[in-house]
Amino acid sequence: MSEPRKTFHLNAFLMGVGHHEAAWRHPRTEARRVLDVAHFQELGRIAERGKLDSVFFADGLAVGPQIKRNTLAVFEPVTLLSAIATATERIGLIATASTTYNEPFNLARVFASLDHLSGGRAGWNIVTSGNEQEAFNFGYDAIPEHARRYERAEEFVDVALQLWDSWESGAIVLDEETGVFADPDRVHTIDHVGERFRVRGPLNSPRSPQGRPLLVQAGSSESGKEFAARYAEAVFTAQRTLEEGQRFYRDLKSRLPKYGRSADELKVLPGLVPFIADTPEQARALEQEFTDLISPDYALRQLSSLLGVDLTAHALDAPLPPLPEESEIEGGKSRFTLVKELAEHERLTVRQLIGKLGGGRGHRTFAGTPEQIADELQTWFENGAADGFNIMPPYLPGGLTDFVDRVVPILQERGLFRTEYTTTTLRGHYGLEPVESQFAQAAARATA
Repeated sequence: MSEPRKTFHLNAFLMGVGHHEAAWRHPRTEARRVLDVAHFQELGRIAERGKLDSVFFADGLAVGPQIKRNTLAVFEPVTLLSAIATATERIGLIATASTTYNEPFNLARVFASLDHLSGGRAGWNIVTSGNEQEAFNFGYDAIPEHARRYERAEEFVDVALQLWDSWESGAIVLDEETGVFADPDRVHTIDHVGERFRVRGPLNSPRSPQGRPLLVQAGSSESGKEFAARYAEAVFTAQRTLEEGQRFYRDLKSRLPKYGRSADELKVLPGLVPFIADTPEQARALEQEFTDLISPDYALRQLSSLLGVDLTAHALDAPLPPLPEESEIEGGKSRFTLVKELAEHERLTVRQLIGKLGGGRGHRTFAGTPEQIADELQTWFENGAADGFNIMPPYLPGGLTDFVDRVVPILQERGLFRTEYTTTTLRGHYGLEPVESQFAQAAARATA
C-alpha cells in the first residue's frame, strides 16, 4: 500500500485591509474597516472556511515611517486575536511579540492566556525588533546591537519555556469538598538567574491546552537562522526565486541535528502575495492598479526604514546609492540584503524598486490565475523549497476570499492540502504534539 501523499501548511498573514501599502486607497477595500473588529473576525472565519492552519498578525511598536500615508499595525495583535478566537473554532492564532521590549513573565502569561481562551490555538512569532523608531519608544537612543538582541532573545525564550512548564497537567484540582484548588506539588518555581533576567516563578496561569504556544520565527540572518534551528517550529521567510528558496530550506534544515531536532519539527513557509484573476493579463492589470496608487513619499520612507539609509531626497528614476555591507547594519539584516540584491540584480531604479516592494516589502508577488497560483505553490513544495506558505493577500477581505474559494479547492483536488481539520489545536494543525511537562516526562522515564 502506498503512503498517503504529503500535504503542506497554509498560514494567512493578515494586515489591515491588505498587504499592499496602497490597499486602503483601492476601491476593492473599505478603508474604515481597518478599525473594525468585525472585519478581522470575518477574516478569521474566511481562513477557517478554507481549513487554513492559522492566521498571523505582525506587530510594530511605532507608528511607522510616515503616518500621513499609512501605518502597518493599528491593534495590539494578541488582544485582536482574542476577539477573533470568539468568532472561530479551529483556525490557529499567531501574534508577533518582541523579546527586546517585553519581559518574559508578562509575555509568557499573555500567550498562555490566549491559548486557554482559544482552546489551544495560540502561536508566538518571536522577533527582536530592528526598527529605530521602536527603540526610541523604549528609552533607547539607537537600535540595540543585532547580536545583543539575539542573545537577549535566547535567554528570554528559555525563561518563557520554563514558565510554561511550571504547572504540570492536572495541577488544578478544584475539589469543593476538601477545599483544594490546586496541588502545590505540581506547581513549581523556576528560580531562573541569568545574565539578563531573574525570574522566580511559577507562572500565574495554569498549563495551557498545548503545553506551550507554537513557536514561530521570521529572521533569516545567520543569527536568525541559528535561533530558528534551536527554537522555532515554523519559520516565515521571504525568498523571491525557487533557487533561493531551496538554498534557504536546505541551510535551515541542516542546522537542526545540532539541537537534537528532526526536519519535520520545523516547517518553512515562504511568503507569497497573490493577485488572482481569471486570466494572467487581468491579474497583472489588477496588480498594476495597486502599484499606481503607491505614494512615492511614503514608499521612500518605507525603503529608507528597510535599508537603514535616508533616501527621502533621492531621485526616483535613479538607481540606489551605494549601500553599506550587511555586517554594518543593526536592523533587519536579511531583509536589507534581499532588497539590496533585488535592486542590483535587476538593475532597478528607486521608482521600480518601490513598485516591486509595495505588495509585500520584499516577499514574492505573483499575479496569475488560480491554477497558476496553485502550480507555483506545488512547484516550490515538491522541489524542496517549502513545507507550506505564508499567504499575504494584497487586499482584504477579497484577496483572502479569492485564495480560499478559488485556489484552495485546486490544492485539495491535487491532494496537497487538507479538506477537513483533523485536530483542534494549532500545534496539531502543524503536525506537532502537545508539549508534556518535564515532570511528566521524568515520571514516565522513572516507570519505564
